[in-house]
Amino acid sequence: MNHRGGWALIKRTWSSWMQYRDFFFLLAFGWMVPPLIYLFVWSTAAGGKTIGGLGRGEFVAYYLALIIVNQLTYSTNNWTVGDTIRIGRMNHLLLRPMSPIYDALSQELAGKVVFMVFVVPVTIVLAIFLQPEWHITLPNAIAFIPALVCAWALRFLWGYWLALLAFWTTRADALLALQDSLIFLLAGQVAPTLLLPGAMQQIANVLPFRYMIGFPIEVLTGQLGASDLQLGFCFQFMWLGIALALFVGVWRTGLKRYEAIGG
Repeated sequence: MNHRGGWALIKRTWSSWMQYRDFFFLLAFGWMVPPLIYLFVWSTAAGGKTIGGLGRGEFVAYYLALIIVNQLTYSTNNWTVGDTIRIGRMNHLLLRPMSPIYDALSQELAGKVVFMVFVVPVTIVLAIFLQPEWHITLPNAIAFIPALVCAWALRFLWGYWLALLAFWTTRADALLALQDSLIFLLAGQVAPTLLLPGAMQQIANVLPFRYMIGFPIEVLTGQLGASDLQLGFCFQFMWLGIALALFVGVWRTGLKRYEAIGG
């Protein structure tokens, strides 16, 4: 693990992305549109009453937090791993004096910095006009930090091991698309998980997708009691361990059978 070389790669990738920041700003804006749509849908539906215990201002707060959390946890490079394997570019990465994971991490960190330069100011402006109702306490704010970091790690590793199935198949994009669909339904994007129908809510509480987005938002906005918070962290850590084990297992097994010409 060449950490010094990895850090140099991260800085170089960030500099490269900043040269094309206008494109990435447009990309970030495109990701903001769905949460904004559901923000207006749910806040309008709530009006002067509450839905599932959430009022208009609380829906606004939830979806503004969703905009930030989704951008911070979304992994764009998972969609490029399959092509990297298929066209032989993995040969180049394997010849470097550092693990190929640094290539993915460099894109992750560079992307997060570039996206946040655009997303944070826009979200602040939206908050000024839409007047969210926050219920943030110091314990919730502190718990939000590990919940967010684990959410990113879980979403990154889960998507990465799915993408590594390209060692065996021509493309793994269909599995990544299925993952995004499940995240949309079960991770609190289409609606906060507490508003999902009974059976779907139970499924969402057990599967890993809620812990990639919805859980850190619920922590920050104070929707969880102490017992639910502890149980949520237990599930998040469990799925993170499973994702890490799958990533390591698929990577090592796939690398043994990897054959490619070119790159």
